[in-house]
Amino acid sequence: MKIRTRFAPSPTGYLHIGGLRTALFSYLLAKKNKGDFILRIEDTDQARFVEGSVAKLVNTLNLVGLSPDEGVYAEGQEKGKYGPYTQSQRLAIYQPVANKLVDSKQAYKCYCSPDRLDKLRKEQQAKKQVPKYDGHCRDKEQAGDKYVIRFKIPEGNIEVEDAVYGKIKVDSKDLDDFVILKSDGYPTYHLANVVDAQ
Repeated sequence: MKIRTRFAPSPTGYLHIGGLRTALFSYLLAKKNKGDFILRIEDTDQARFVEGSVAKLVNTLNLVGLSPDEGVYAEGQEKGKYGPYTQSQRLAIYQPVANKLVDSKQAYKCYCSPDRLDKLRKEQQAKKQVPKYDGHCRDKEQAGDKYVIRFKIPEGNIEVEDAVYGKIKVDSKDLDDFVILKSDGYPTYHLANVVDAQ
């Protein structure tokens, strides 16, 4: 099986040293194993998008000799058979997955306004609680044009096997029903990266 590694920065400005280090390790692992190094752009956070930053990212990687074998190789240009490699161009892939999760009751539409969520967070902080969504829309049919889709955390204990720490057990009441699809139709990291890994 051919090794394929990827570097997936967000286009929010210049490539910082930590990102460059991650790209270097990903590149070296691919090349050591005669594999491919892929550049994917994670631009689903449109509020933080900086115009021209994709070109700067690509230019920096090329300048230090970390040119991608596949993916984005110039602003607006991609190569490879598994594209698109820019997440904002994959919205038609993410949205049906989010809707399928809603249909299967594993996710739900949340119509809470930013004002309500801000008030809730401030109340929780005043009580020295960890701020998290209170599940207001979890089991109610709501109406409205503007909503996010939240993943419905199952009740009870959640156990996972971690390669470093071994078995980890978490009580779901300590977790948040996190947003997987924003009101602008863009996925969050939690949805996009799971779908892209398939």
